[in-house]
Amino acid sequence: MLPPDVEGWLTEAQARRLRAAAENVPEGGAMVEIGSYQGRSTIVLAGATNVIAIDPHAGNDRGPGQWDTSAREGQGDHEHFVANLERAGVRERVRHVRLPSQEALAELPGPFDAVYVDGAHRYSPALADIRAYGARVRPGGTLLIHDSFSSVGVTLAIVRQLMPSGQWTYVGRDGSLTEYRRAPAPRAKNALRQLAQLPWFARNLAIKVALTLRVRPVARALGSEEWPY
Repeated sequence: MLPPDVEGWLTEAQARRLRAAAENVPEGGAMVEIGSYQGRSTIVLAGATNVIAIDPHAGNDRGPGQWDTSAREGQGDHEHFVANLERAGVRERVRHVRLPSQEALAELPGPFDAVYVDGAHRYSPALADIRAYGARVRPGGTLLIHDSFSSVGVTLAIVRQLMPSGQWTYVGRDGSLTEYRRAPAPRAKNALRQLAQLPWFARNLAIKVALTLRVRPVARALGSEEWPY
């Protein structure tokens, strides 16, 4: 299901979860993606529904450790993004909004049937995306978040905004891709299901530290020599 030769960090299992969410978007509905990079997840979504893809392609927040690179690299990402959509035959199903997510919100119709958040992973922008775009998800709609219980910033945003909420039901996850449904849920039970993911979060942090320090035997002992997604 993953598009060949398109850079990105989405796994096969995560692609299947995204595709299932996109397939549930009704005809004429709205699916929003925040953070498209070079189009790996965009192509998966656009195979099932029309997509509003939000990414400024400004060279910042490109990937792990790439928070502030050059505008030239951002333009390169944009050119790869367009070319990849064309090669996959889905360009006509994607509306690209080349703005930061919070600036883009005012230009978009609502409500949304599904939102996929994979933008900046620092706490403040992640919280802003989850809060602002989540508020526009229709009742019964879907919110998907990448790097949940893996990135510190994203996880703290989830703990702040979603874990104590009685309006978002935690559905499950594939790796770091979590799925929520905008539907009432018993607060305590819902929070406990999310708290149960914290040991996996701690393991991911330990792997990242080991890889950063180039202590691969420690990462191997923890179960992975690859950056966890």
